[in-house]
Amino acid sequence: MMEDYKFEIQLKVRDYECDIQGVVNNSVYQAYLEHARHEYLLSKGNSFEELTKQGILLMVSRIEMDFKASLTSRDIFTIKLRTERSGVKLVFYQDIYRLSDNVLSLKAKVEAIAKVNGRLSRGEIFDTLAV
Repeated sequence: MMEDYKFEIQLKVRDYECDIQGVVNNSVYQAYLEHARHEYLLSKGNSFEELTKQGILLMVSRIEMDFKASLTSRDIFTIKLRTERSGVKLVFYQDIYRLSDNVLSLKAKVEAIAKVNGRLSRGEIFDTLAV
């Protein structure tokens, strides 16, 4: 569903993110995905810092990642995302593409929940975040 993407960010693989096999370590992909989600919220006028000050905690409750093609040192890639409400959750669908050949590197589904003033939200906060 490429036409459904709401946000895109371009990054470059740094040497230290690669393992002994010369590919990006699988744990690094989670950091890439998180960075894209943070930048997406900032693009909508929200920041985790300000939300936290307001007693709103956004948290990942589940991540599914399907590795398709490895990224290597100095690869430039783009992370594209779209969101969807699902009950109390906000679901981020995030895809990573290597730019040199537009190959899909990773497909991810990230489910987020919110606590407001220490209590699990019904998800209505996601409607007010303009996501």
